[in-house]
Amino acid sequence: MTPHAETAGVSGISIAIPLVLLAVLSATLAVEAGLVNIGRRDAVVAAPEVVTIAPHEFRYRDATEYFRRGLAVDAPKRKASVRTPLTIMRYQTSLLEYDRCVADGACPEPEGRSATAGDDTPVTGVSYEDALRYANWLSQKTGEQWRLPTDFELAYAAADRFPDDALGVDKDSKNPALRWLADYEREARRTASSDPAPQPKGSFGVSQTGLADFGGNIWEWTSTCNKRIDLDKKAVIDEPDPTNCGIMIAAGKHRAPMSTFVRNPKGGGCSVGSPPDNLGFRLIRRPGFIESIEDFTRRAVTDMIGGAIFNGVQRDDDEG
Repeated sequence: MTPHAETAGVSGISIAIPLVLLAVLSATLAVEAGLVNIGRRDAVVAAPEVVTIAPHEFRYRDATEYFRRGLAVDAPKRKASVRTPLTIMRYQTSLLEYDRCVADGACPEPEGRSATAGDDTPVTGVSYEDALRYANWLSQKTGEQWRLPTDFELAYAAADRFPDDALGVDKDSKNPALRWLADYEREARRTASSDPAPQPKGSFGVSQTGLADFGGNIWEWTSTCNKRIDLDKKAVIDEPDPTNCGIMIAAGKHRAPMSTFVRNPKGGGCSVGSPPDNLGFRLIRRPGFIESIEDFTRRAVTDMIGGAIFNGVQRDDDEG
């Protein structure tokens, strides 16, 4: 590369970075000054405590059920790299928080409420539809956008606390006895808790990412639709639409496909395996306008700087 080309590359980056930062600053000032209306509303209800999961790589096993020759096989596990932060409730939605929605007439009463449960106890006895109603209500009351996490996002947030449901049997094995034994051992590990009663928040520890109580005795609703794939068929299976899905994934000590209307998992509705002890949920907060701009700027600058360093290394190697 000629000295002129090298100088042009560096100059381009030197000009691009200030321009991007200037655009971000201008947009921020316009919003703060009220010159740009982004639909922001004053909060009527305080937003729940959240934790922001920093971008990182992790290993994720697909929530889809895979079959070959009529036998269950382990879903693939892949390395996933997430580049954007994720803001999620640190704790599961509590009775106190949910009761405000009930008092407003936007949410139904939870099923099987314990007379001894305190306000800081996670709400249980709620269906998938109940969780969606609460998310919609909270969005209206806080002026922010809240939604259920996908199975992937919950795995990303829970990190070391998220379960691996693999049977550990060779996918090419034709011996059904091995799968039967592995499945029996897995279900034995999934036996109900000795004390299934919901406990006050903070009772089940914290993941390495700061997410509290995941994997205790409460399974959390996700917006991931349960899906089955027959590997012997060549047809491509489209990703199901959650709005038309009757069975969603609830995640906790293990994944449990549950009918969307079920509030009490022991009363039925679990399509396979051991039922959860309880059903609850926590929500993800979508980033606001300013946060989205800031994240875009951070990634853009990182990419530009990373590209410059990479090109510099290439030049050094070529010259060497």
